[in-house]
Amino acid sequence: MSGIVGSKLNVRGSGIVAKLGTDGQALTSSGVGVTAAFEDLAGGISWQTIVTGSTMTAVAGNGYWVDTSSNACTITLPASASAGDTIIFTDYARNWGTNGITIDPNGLNYQSRDDTFTIEYGTDGMTLSVVYMDSTQGWVPTIDEAVADVPVTGNDEGIFGFGDTASDITARTNLVSNVGVVATDTSGVGTARQALAGCEYGGDKGIFGFGNDGSYVGMTNLVSSSGVVASDVTAVGTDRGYLAACGYGGDKGIFGFGYIGSSVNIDETNLVSNAGVVATDVTGVGTNRNSLAACEYGGDKGIFAYGSPTTAVSNLVSNSGVVATDTTGVGTARLTLGACGYGYDKGIFGFGTTGSYTAITNLVSNTGVVSTDVTGVGTARADINACEYGQDKGIFGFGYDASVGRVGYTNLVSNVGVVATDVTAVGTASNNGAACSFN
Repeated sequence: MSGIVGSKLNVRGSGIVAKLGTDGQALTSSGVGVTAAFEDLAGGISWQTIVTGSTMTAVAGNGYWVDTSSNACTITLPASASAGDTIIFTDYARNWGTNGITIDPNGLNYQSRDDTFTIEYGTDGMTLSVVYMDSTQGWVPTIDEAVADVPVTGNDEGIFGFGDTASDITARTNLVSNVGVVATDTSGVGTARQALAGCEYGGDKGIFGFGNDGSYVGMTNLVSSSGVVASDVTAVGTDRGYLAACGYGGDKGIFGFGYIGSSVNIDETNLVSNAGVVATDVTGVGTNRNSLAACEYGGDKGIFAYGSPTTAVSNLVSNSGVVATDTTGVGTARLTLGACGYGYDKGIFGFGTTGSYTAITNLVSNTGVVSTDVTGVGTARADINACEYGQDKGIFGFGYDASVGRVGYTNLVSNVGVVATDVTAVGTASNNGAACSFN
């Protein structure tokens, strides 16, 4: 508990069960018996249908799953209460960190404070239980536990899509099975283009976005949980290409950076909700650049790195989609590389060009630390795509080889981050496409 700041009582989940004294501070916080305590409490609660509105009025004895995917929610507590009245609120979509809840005590005290303070909770995965004590203490939280860890899972299949072939710009796609086998071409859906990006959202779906179809665009195409690409969605955000994208928060995504033409790079980002809705531009943080790559790490965070002008700097993405300032580069500075997750909570950057094509890789730890270069395996190339498959493995594919031009071969990444030698190409050779995973 952080106490009172100005006229606002800011409350954040600690991830533990705490017994509270009359000053609102924790007397004990061992975390012992968390599950048992909650189960005993929840057993006498009547759980209601999922709350999605921006306001609601709570009733004593009820439990509420509060879904703030689309908006924050103000919760009004009962105007009168008796000692022992209990209400539980749970973050249905792990989104309170983005859209939190505000508690209105409705004239009664809250943690002994009167009803002149704004009470906010804003931690993803939180459960809040409040009990009415008496007129002096009013409503008091007895559980404010945040489930910090998103269940460790990954998407089973992937998809490569769009790009530039020797004869045209395309919207064709190639599915990747849960054992890393790339399928033959699927006819394109949506506007054919290159220099786009792709990432996951919703826990089991993907999205392709932005790119160049002769001019820079901002349109997107959703990918269903069975790998079906949808038709164009009207652009939101600055039209651009040569950007990157990755997941964050366990079920959301982010597009970032890129090139808008006329020798102008940007660092703006666009968040993707867990329903696949792309938001308007967020003011950039970090070095303006294009031709970079991005991937997930830590189960719920992301990282952008490398790019043009030729650099190795990186920018971490928090589990609420906030991009950090530059981290000093590690590994060989390069551009037009690819990146994907592996091992459930780690990532890998690979391939690209320094002016000369390369196959070197750089692993990303589950805390977002980029490692030094690993000697390349596979054909050195640039303009490459990458995504996850099999829940804990990755794949690099397609690209441009200085010797033969556009290629379609692939390189599998094991669940410990080891890159395999080339797999014979399946599908039309292309470069400057994008990839994402789905389930």
